[in-house]
Amino acid sequence: MSKKICVIGTGYVGLIAAVGLADFGNEVIASDVDERKIEGLKQGRVPFYEPGIQGYLERNVNSGRLSFTTDQGRGIRRAEVVFIAVGTPGQEDGQADLSLVEQVVEIIAANLNAYKVIVCKSTVPIGTNRKIKNRLKALLKAADREAEFDVVSNPEFLREGRGVYDFFHPDRTVLGCESERSRQVMTDVYRTLNLISTPFVWCNPETAELIKYASNAFLAAKITFINQMANLAEAAGADIHVIAKAMGMDGRISPKFLHPGPGYGGSCFPKDTQALVKTGEAWGVDMSLIRTVIEANEEQKMRMVRKFTGLLGGDLTNKTAAVLGLTFKSETDDIRESPAIKIVAALLKAGARVQAHDPQGMANFSRLFPEVKCCQDEFEALAGADGVLLLTEWNEYRSLDLHKAGNVMREKIILDTRNLLDPREVRAWGFVYQGVGRGEAPAGQ
Repeated sequence: MSKKICVIGTGYVGLIAAVGLADFGNEVIASDVDERKIEGLKQGRVPFYEPGIQGYLERNVNSGRLSFTTDQGRGIRRAEVVFIAVGTPGQEDGQADLSLVEQVVEIIAANLNAYKVIVCKSTVPIGTNRKIKNRLKALLKAADREAEFDVVSNPEFLREGRGVYDFFHPDRTVLGCESERSRQVMTDVYRTLNLISTPFVWCNPETAELIKYASNAFLAAKITFINQMANLAEAAGADIHVIAKAMGMDGRISPKFLHPGPGYGGSCFPKDTQALVKTGEAWGVDMSLIRTVIEANEEQKMRMVRKFTGLLGGDLTNKTAAVLGLTFKSETDDIRESPAIKIVAALLKAGARVQAHDPQGMANFSRLFPEVKCCQDEFEALAGADGVLLLTEWNEYRSLDLHKAGNVMREKIILDTRNLLDPREVRAWGFVYQGVGRGEAPAGQ
């Protein structure tokens, strides 16, 4: 049975949820306080880059199943299910900023006019869903009003660049419910996933909240582990690709996230690992492993700067560095916590000029670094460069025209932090080449 749904927040998680739930046959109103964003969505403009979302947006708007509004109260009053999908960015002390969630709870309380299921899709610390429930009760009592509701924790597990696919083909759907009534509602909401035998994990809200943090922290730890193994492989003359392949053949380990690089970034792993450490401190639990993961990830970025500096003779003063790839991963325009941010900042501080290219991330990056020359293509970025850093695994960089690159660069030096290129082929074109974990001692160390 289809449901009337209001999704509050039209950022990455909220918009994908809105178009996906509408495509499941539900009637969805997506709301946001950003008038410009809502007007753009009404006109079919997606505010971020994500493969596949445009078609789903147009199809469900045209069908009448999906609409947009800045009137959050109206959306809530009309809905049977209200999804909270606002941002919870990390604060300077590492804790999650829940101010937007708190604002939404106030609006929900003011507009509860019948039984509703309040679904928190935002990533929130353990205990937040219970606090939402208690806060709603307190607000209703203060207003001398009565209304029935349930609160459900339903964390998202979307990979940027594959978020649309992940919404329709999840590995699992986690639902932290405490009543049979809310469980039945959520079964109806996700009935399409039931039909394709998606595993449902039913649990209490605290378990659902921690599943999200534990999953992201584990993946961050796996990335950090393979980066440290890659660094050891460099020192010892071993090949991290063969090591990772052999490790991945073990069913207990799996080959996913065993790809060395300049460190993890993005909107989830950095803030979620920090928040998990803070949560552990609040509960008196030692989270030393996750703390070490965070520290090692920051060190990995600076290690790339040292490697590049060593390749260029130990001094970057007045040198021109070409940077290919600015987003934290391919198939997104998201630069949040991208390794490129700290690496480029360090290059500039060391006296280098930076010329950069990224298929999707340059507009966002140039707002942070107006002094960086953002180029129309990779060869404009390479022109006159003393060396190039490959920082993001965009496919177009895997097939870089080495002949053309060599002709436009001042010095033929490549630091391939994602191991995109074949070292033998690159060196055959006369380049000095270093990857990560490919059995070569780091330059300058």
